[in-house]
This record gives sequence, C-alpha cells and structure tokens, in this order.
Amino acid sequence: MSKPNSLLDALEAWRGIVCLVGAGGKKTTLYRLAMLHPGRIGITSTAHIPPFPNKVSAYQIITDEKLLLTLVSTAAQTHRLIAYAQPSIKKGRLAGISPSLVGMIHRQAGFDVSLVKADGARSRWLKAPGAQEPVIPDEATHVIPVISVLAIGQPLSEKIAHRVENIETIIGIKAGEILKPVHLARLLASPQGGLKGVGRAKIVPLINMVDKPAWEKQGIAVAEIALTLTDRFDRVVLACMNLPNPLVGVIRRH
Repeated sequence: MSKPNSLLDALEAWRGIVCLVGAGGKKTTLYRLAMLHPGRIGITSTAHIPPFPNKVSAYQIITDEKLLLTLVSTAAQTHRLIAYAQPSIKKGRLAGISPSLVGMIHRQAGFDVSLVKADGARSRWLKAPGAQEPVIPDEATHVIPVISVLAIGQPLSEKIAHRVENIETIIGIKAGEILKPVHLARLLASPQGGLKGVGRAKIVPLINMVDKPAWEKQGIAVAEIALTLTDRFDRVVLACMNLPNPLVGVIRRH
C-alpha cells in the first residue's frame, strides 16, 4: 500500500470534471476536496442535494437553470469557489442541473476542477444505481465510486444500503445475509454498480470511513479483490474524511 502526498493526488482530482457516485460519504468527500484544492472550483450536483454547508465558504448561486451559465461565469471572475444548483420543491433539498450544463459552466467559468455529486444514496453506506442513475456528464474526466467499509459484517438491508434488490443481483447474496469484502468488491467493479455510466472517464474508487486498523485491513481486502475483477481502474483509495489527514492509503494493481 502506498500513500501519495494528498487526497487530491490519490484521487487525481486536481483538474477536470470529477463526479462522485455511490454511497458512504460522497458529499463529505466532495466538500473535503473543495477545501483542499487551492484553485478555481465549481461545486454542483446532477441529483438532489442538501443545501451547501457554510463551512465550505463557497459563493452560492441557487437559481433557475436558464440563468446559471451567465451568473456562475460572471461570479467566477471574482470568486474562487462557487457552489451552484437549482431550487427544489422538496423541503431541505436543492435540485440538480442538467449534465450537459456542467461542461458548459466548467469551460466558461474557467474552473480548474468541477466537483459533481452525480447520484443519491439517502445517507446509506452502499448503493446500486437505479435505472436513470447515475447522471454523469459526457464530459466527465474522472469518476469516483464511493463505498463505506463499515458495511462489512452487516446484514444487507435498507438500513445500510440503497436499492437492495439491485445490490442483490450484482453481488450474489440476498437481503439479510452478511456482507463480506468480496461483496463490496463486486459492487465497486460491476458495470451495473460502481462502473455504471462512467464512459471513458478515469475511475478511482474510494473506500471511505477507514478510521481504525481493523477497518484498514478490511478495506485492503476489498481493494485487492476489486482490482482482480476489472481492468477499468488500477488503484483503490482508502480514506476517512473525518480525520485531519483523510488519506489512509492507496492499493494499486500488482
């Protein structure tokens, strides 16, 4: 296991349109990356998202999609970090924007990186995409499938997983059975799971919530199995967004 200098290095999240999918800390990771990056940053979502937190200190633009391109591009002339979305009729939520608009705004605003939440997971530890998910822009350069190591040892259920029936099909167990590293690995490496809709983007999976040596051992097991199941990615990042230094390590293909 290697350890690059930073989470930005490990996830290759310095430039381009970086989309986060899956479950187990997408939003936390997105905001942590935004706070670590010294450049010009756009934060948005193509799915519903809670209001942007004040701790990110972003200039926020919440308006109809028709106005976003002009308003964000203008604001980018004076603000380094901009979070933007549409208002939503759902209480406590903002609405996502069209994936095609993400690329237009990224270019016109001159962002170094656009960080995009590209699906929802209802605060679970793992998920499988629905029929219309994820919503990844065609111009996405990087996709980060996220999963929580804390799911290992738990029974598969709606308590920890979103879209259990889809997960059952992908990983080969039924609801109520205990999740093992191999099951998380299958989910990350599946074209119907972590790799759905990624196009030609660079894929760097993230195993999150690795805050103890025991979880690190389990995360390494997941990563090593996942790397044998696909050639679509060549590394898996282990991290815990609640740590002062969130990067735990990187498992690479042998």
